[in-house]
Amino acid sequence: MPEPAASPVSVPRPRQREGARPADREQNAARLLRASARHAYDPQTEIDWDSPIDPDQFALPPHRVSLYGTPLWHSLTPRQQAQLSVHQLASTTSAGIWFELVLMEGLVRHVYAGDLTTRHAQYALTEVADECRHSTMFARYITTTGYPSARPTRRADLLGRLHFLINDTTMTFAGAIFVEEFTDAMQREMIRDESLQPLARSVARIHVVEEARHIGYAKPELERRWASLSAPRRAVFRRALALLARQSVAEIVHPRVYALAGLDPRAARQAAARNPYWRDARVDWARKAVEFFAELGIIDRSVEGLWRRAGLLPPR
Repeated sequence: MPEPAASPVSVPRPRQREGARPADREQNAARLLRASARHAYDPQTEIDWDSPIDPDQFALPPHRVSLYGTPLWHSLTPRQQAQLSVHQLASTTSAGIWFELVLMEGLVRHVYAGDLTTRHAQYALTEVADECRHSTMFARYITTTGYPSARPTRRADLLGRLHFLINDTTMTFAGAIFVEEFTDAMQREMIRDESLQPLARSVARIHVVEEARHIGYAKPELERRWASLSAPRRAVFRRALALLARQSVAEIVHPRVYALAGLDPRAARQAAARNPYWRDARVDWARKAVEFFAELGIIDRSVEGLWRRAGLLPPR
């Protein structure tokens, strides 16, 4: 049965927030480095990769699969529905690899321009190491499930290359907050649901623990950088982040997911776009990031419609 819908997301009035002072940045980074030393995991040894996968077991809660409740969903057998959930999660992890590569490149450039004797820079390198392990973990999950590719869509690939050229570190941190909060919410649901595929839940558990630190690093850095932007740059940034968020969410269900289920990808994408269950999933998973951006004033009335059309705010 689907979970009850969460209360609608609103866009609150932005409140003034001060950027982090250098001493605060160092204290935060030192805390995160200590946490990393205590809670760092090697997916190659922490996960039982050789355990067989039950073909009838879902990788995601059924009501979080993009076609749940649609006529196309009911046309599938229970096993096909379970496999669709596995392929959707594999597609999501593929999108995760794409974004983590973009994030790692941004963090390395951030460090290159900074002072490596600071704890702030040293934590950035620690996060790069975490992301390397996560990308390897995601790639191994994709291979284990039989999903055929870890490549992003052409549009996502072009946007990633554009980000490399622009090298906007502020956008790197904002994008990290959105993607990591979104996947964190999704994966916490997976961890709580003991009926799901054990392999999928093991991958989610490691990612949730380590991504919490990454969010704790990115948020004060974004606050500091946002506070220094001029009004014209803020206006451009608001729209660019809405575009990035929209593409990131579109990327998590690649059209090949539907083709693997024997469905027409075009018809399936249209059905998913109209599906209220899938809309609710995206709104719920984006909630914490949206509320944080709204508090900073990054999401305001000028871009609220863009976020709503992306399916990241509920319809009016």
